[in-house]
Formats: sequence, structure tokens, C-alpha cells
Amino acid sequence: MTQQKSNTALLVMDMQEMLLGSLPGSDQLVSNISKAIEHARANSMPVIYVVVAFRAGYPEIHPEHRTFSTLPSRLAGVTPEQMLKIATPLAPAAGEVVVIKKRFSAFTGSDLEVILRSQGIQHLVLTGVVTSGVILSTFTEAADKDYQLTVLSDGCMDRDPAVHQLLLDKVFARVADIQTCEGWSTAAK
Repeated sequence: MTQQKSNTALLVMDMQEMLLGSLPGSDQLVSNISKAIEHARANSMPVIYVVVAFRAGYPEIHPEHRTFSTLPSRLAGVTPEQMLKIATPLAPAAGEVVVIKKRFSAFTGSDLEVILRSQGIQHLVLTGVVTSGVILSTFTEAADKDYQLTVLSDGCMDRDPAVHQLLLDKVFARVADIQTCEGWSTAAK
């Protein structure tokens, strides 16, 4: 897959403090993604942040959704500001877009596709948590929309390392380039 700086964007997904706090090993993940962000910015590639967030009262969540229906009780007392806060070392720079989504995929309930089309983006570089959630869902939808894809293997993480590795080796590798953050940063120069 051909990567051109002018048509490539780095997606930094669900790297919110409230999500990372319960994920062992996330400090190394943040460090890896920070290096990818630095590389993208140095090469004038857009860095687009994607966060999951809901309105007060959670009207977007169906009460029978197996994953999301537990959020209102689990997040009781969490303010919208706390929910949206991206890990400080990864904080968006002035002018960088933050997209709010409503489900696992970065495309669901957001204006991500409009932003990508308006900037001529055809190649997405995926990072974030968790691999079996936002990475898998965004990857699948982006592939169906004919985006070229790169998954940064150490720029994403799952609660189950075996699931993470299975997705990288058996699912993502069939359609995408799989690279480390360091490898991507040096190969894309």
C-alpha cells in the first residue's frame, strides 16, 4: 500500500484518561503513540483524535446493548469534561480535530468521514484502545469504505494480549500494513 504524506492521517482513538486508567501497561502505549504523533506532526500529516462520549442521561445508549448499557451506572458522577479528557502526553495541538463517536467504530455517530473526505485522506494509520473494540470496528468499516490502512501494533492494546495478537496476525494483516510506531515513523520519511 502506498503511503503519501498528503493523503495520510494518524487516528488516535479512545486515548481518554478514564479509559486508560483501568488498562495495565498503558504508560508504554501512551509513549509509543506520542512518538507516532510527533512523527505525523513533523511531516505535516493530520492527527485526528477520536473519543467516545455521550449526552447527559445517555440517550444514545440502548438499555439492552451488551457493552454500552452498563456505562450510565459505571460512569455515574463522571462529568462530560472528565469523559472527554485525552491523556495529557497525547493532548491535541491547536487546530487538531477531535471527533466524538457514540459506539466502537470511529465512524458511528461522528463526522469523521466528512473530515477525511474534506482533507483528501485516503490512508488511515490506526492507534488506540482497545484492539478488539475501536481498532477492530474502525478497521472493518474503513476497509469497507476503501481506505488504505496501517495498524501500529504497539500503538494499540487490548485487555487480552492473545486477542490483540490474533487480530494483528490473522485479521488486520490480510488487509493492512502492520508496523510498530518506530517502524512507521522511520519508513514514512
